[in-house]
Amino acid sequence: MQLSDNEKNISKSNQSILLKLYSILRLIKFSHTIFSLPFAVMSAFIAANGLPSLRQILLIIGALIMARSCAMSFNRLVDAKYDILNPRTDYRIHLQNLIGRPNLWIFTVFCAILFVVFAAGLNLLSLLLSPIALLIIFGYSYTKRFTNLSHVVLGLALALSPIGAWIGIKGEINLAPFILAFAVLLWTAGFDIIYSCQDLQHDLKTGLYSIPRKMGLKNSLRLSSILHFIMVIVLVIFMYFANLDIIYFGGVCFVCVMLFYEHSLIKPHDLSNINTAFFTVNGLISIILMIITLVDVFI
Repeated sequence: MQLSDNEKNISKSNQSILLKLYSILRLIKFSHTIFSLPFAVMSAFIAANGLPSLRQILLIIGALIMARSCAMSFNRLVDAKYDILNPRTDYRIHLQNLIGRPNLWIFTVFCAILFVVFAAGLNLLSLLLSPIALLIIFGYSYTKRFTNLSHVVLGLALALSPIGAWIGIKGEINLAPFILAFAVLLWTAGFDIIYSCQDLQHDLKTGLYSIPRKMGLKNSLRLSSILHFIMVIVLVIFMYFANLDIIYFGGVCFVCVMLFYEHSLIKPHDLSNINTAFFTVNGLISIILMIITLVDVFI
């Protein structure tokens, strides 16, 4: 049976929508949500001293996904003039053309609104703090234009996830999630410095700021190592503030080993293993630490 012209048009329209949605997910690197989501889940379960309600978990995960999605799509929009000049990121312009910039702006605003709605569904404090979170995650996109500390600001953006999850459960501000957030900030800044090493020449040509441009590759990798060393210490300190036990400490030891492995992969004269160090190793760090922490919480 042949399809009518109307049915063919509907089929093409559906395929176009799916293609644009897939392109958006590629553009914002949706898979990298794996870096911040586990720390939000950790924080939520610790705050609940066990299992939060299904509604709370879904709202926290939804809020985190929406916050990251709108932040990344906004970044792609405002950084387009730089991305097109970088061989590593020029594919983003092709994807933007495929999606359509107006559609990407609609997606960004839609995700931002949903983030606020999900935050409001948790409690009043989450709602009141949601605009501050949006200000920070949107502001990050402009930091490479004027400061070498953009890596720290990115760390701050990801560090909001355990704080937001804790407030979403408790409805109040406590010290414990800020300690975990500090660990996330150090971790993120450290691996973003490593990742930025491959853009050193691009930063020099375009006048963008970064630690590798300021300090050079060798010293940047040393600074990254120092930040990750301090992160491990902070994770140990968090153990006491969150009333965690020896099982969690085993998870911190795992993190320490993986960070050592990550830094062994990268040399100033050889950056070929950056993708393995950046995505695979750090993805394992966040997921395994989350699983071990949840086991500790329940046992």
